[in-house]
Amino acid sequence: MKSFILNLILAFTLCSTLSAQEKTTAENPEKKYTIENCVSEFSMDKTIETEVGYQFWFADKEFLDGRTLKMSVVAPHKATHPPHKHVEDEFFFVLEGTAEFYLDGKTKTAGPYSSFYCPSWSEHGIRNVGDTELKYLVIKKYQLK
Repeated sequence: MKSFILNLILAFTLCSTLSAQEKTTAENPEKKYTIENCVSEFSMDKTIETEVGYQFWFADKEFLDGRTLKMSVVAPHKATHPPHKHVEDEFFFVLEGTAEFYLDGKTKTAGPYSSFYCPSWSEHGIRNVGDTELKYLVIKKYQLK
């Protein structure tokens, strides 16, 4: 079940519609989408250490058109940063652990296979309220300049 959900999220995020790929390819004719660059496999040696755990970018904002897929891993009873706001909306999807979601002054606690949508300019955050690591995906589209 977990691999099915991950594959579904990856397919949705990375290999969008053909028209989006054609547009990106037209803007950057050297960019070719192949099985080699459309499949990203987790590797601990490619993680980025944070103050409270680590992160792994399955797709960074340079891959397509600002769309990203990142996994964050947070130590028990920690958060990567306090609640904040930004122009981009984003989704969080919990893989393992217990998360406390924060949205505009209210909180909700949820476990694996839970999602959290953060609308543009809404104050939001996520923190680990459990005794084990929290692993979650962040799906976001950055504004490219």
